[in-house]
Amino acid sequence: MSRGVRIRLMAFVVLSAVGITYITAAYLGLVDKVTGREVVVSASLPGSGGLFEGSEVTYRGVKIGRVGKVVPTEEGIDLTLVLKPGTELPLASDMFVHNLSAVGEQYLDFQPAEDKGPYAADGSHFEGNADSLPVDEGDLLVDLNRFVASVDKESLQSVVKELGLMFNDTGRDLQRLLDGGSAFIEEAHAHTDETIALLDNGLVVLRTQRGQKENIRKFAADLATITGTLRKNDQNLRTILDETPGAAKALTRLLEDLEPTLPVLLGDLIGVGQVLVSELAGLEQLLVTYPVLIAGGPTGSTSDGFGHVNLQLDYSVPPCTQGYVPPSEWRSTQDRTDAPAADVGCTAGPPYVMRGSKYAPGNRRAGNASPPRVYSGAYDPSTGVVPGLVDSTGTPVKIHQPEDLSVLGGDAWKWLLVGPVASR
Repeated sequence: MSRGVRIRLMAFVVLSAVGITYITAAYLGLVDKVTGREVVVSASLPGSGGLFEGSEVTYRGVKIGRVGKVVPTEEGIDLTLVLKPGTELPLASDMFVHNLSAVGEQYLDFQPAEDKGPYAADGSHFEGNADSLPVDEGDLLVDLNRFVASVDKESLQSVVKELGLMFNDTGRDLQRLLDGGSAFIEEAHAHTDETIALLDNGLVVLRTQRGQKENIRKFAADLATITGTLRKNDQNLRTILDETPGAAKALTRLLEDLEPTLPVLLGDLIGVGQVLVSELAGLEQLLVTYPVLIAGGPTGSTSDGFGHVNLQLDYSVPPCTQGYVPPSEWRSTQDRTDAPAADVGCTAGPPYVMRGSKYAPGNRRAGNASPPRVYSGAYDPSTGVVPGLVDSTGTPVKIHQPEDLSVLGGDAWKWLLVGPVASR
């Protein structure tokens, strides 16, 4: 080996040793300590939170230094933090102790509200509180154990079982739901302008709903009342639902059994109803005057102490047939087809016209020139006055319905005597 080669090898070894020494010293912080470029600050915490000498110090997760010294005190611990040269750490920063992993590896992280000054310099001090420390693992495990012990095992088993039943054989549906959600998001992203317009219009709808909040609350309260009533009557509703099919079948069988006659009966009732509607005024007069007439019956008492009521019907006048459809044109009772209504009425004159629809109370049928024989207007139940009906002195007669006579007890029969007098 020549002398030049040996010189070059010796220079390489010396330079390598110097480089390795400098890198090691820089890594250990010896260079900054010797040159005085590092920033040393202090911090106080109510507890260590697992920090130790050499723990990392970070600025929002970025390493800016290390914990140089940990000194316990009566209030907690005092930390000496060695920061990298040129570090701009705002003095208004909050600090928190975090874990790098589940097994520990605590570090101190500074989280300022903003990156504006003033910044920390040599001798600056930071003060922490209980919120700066993480939850103690021991307390966490104890609280977790208490929480698990507080859960009822049978109820938990029921919940797990029901969840299993709920999600059983729903894999495809859940996958379709997730796929549809992803497609929906992609479609909304592809139509950003339309989505924004929808959200803006949705705000208008929400404001409208807020304006109707009282109505919505009232609706919710009424709905809660309905559901509460249904819940209270759950057994009755179940009974109705269980027995309704049987009752419906029985009703169907009944209608089928009555099928030959029931339609005919209902058809006849329609005709009867039409007649009653056209004669409502006369029916009302009958229902008003009949009780008064019966109540006045006992006033006809005789000397023997008995009351006599005699109702005589005059059959000397035969029924009027003139003006009606002759028997030869009568429709068969089995003919249920529609036919035009015939305009009929008694045209024979007295005494036949003393009865008939045109003499019903309040009748003003066209062509009826004769005035009603009973009264000229309908009975007014609010006042009890019968228009056109007067007594011998010309005073209008008032007919009132009897009150509840049960309050009279054993003397209720006396109303039969005084009722007709009190009604005038």
